[in-house]
Amino acid sequence: MAQPDDMFDDEDYPAYTMGRAAEMTGASQDFLRRLDEAKLITPVRSAGGHRRYSRYQLRLAVRARELVDQGTPLEAACRIIILEDQLEEALRRNQQDQRPS
Repeated sequence: MAQPDDMFDDEDYPAYTMGRAAEMTGASQDFLRRLDEAKLITPVRSAGGHRRYSRYQLRLAVRARELVDQGTPLEAACRIIILEDQLEEALRRNQQDQRPS
C-alpha cells in the first residue's frame, strides 16, 4: 500500500471524490460523468462504487471544460486533449533522448 507522502506526490493517485473534483475543476458532476462516458477520464471506483479522481484527471477535466466552453463539441474536445497529451509525452521523451548519458 502506498505511504501517505507517496500519495500526495503521485499525480495519478485517485484522491478526490466526484463532489470534490467538481468543486475543484468548476465542472458539474454530470460533466465529469460525460468525460467518463467519452473515455477521456476513467476514474477509479472505491469499494462502495464511488468515482475517485486523480490530479492528472482533474487537469484533463479542466482542459475539457475550457474547450467545451469555447464551443468545441465534447467528442472533439476529448480528441484534442488526447492529442495534446500524446504530443507532450513525445516532446518529453525526445528531450530525455537528447540528454548526454
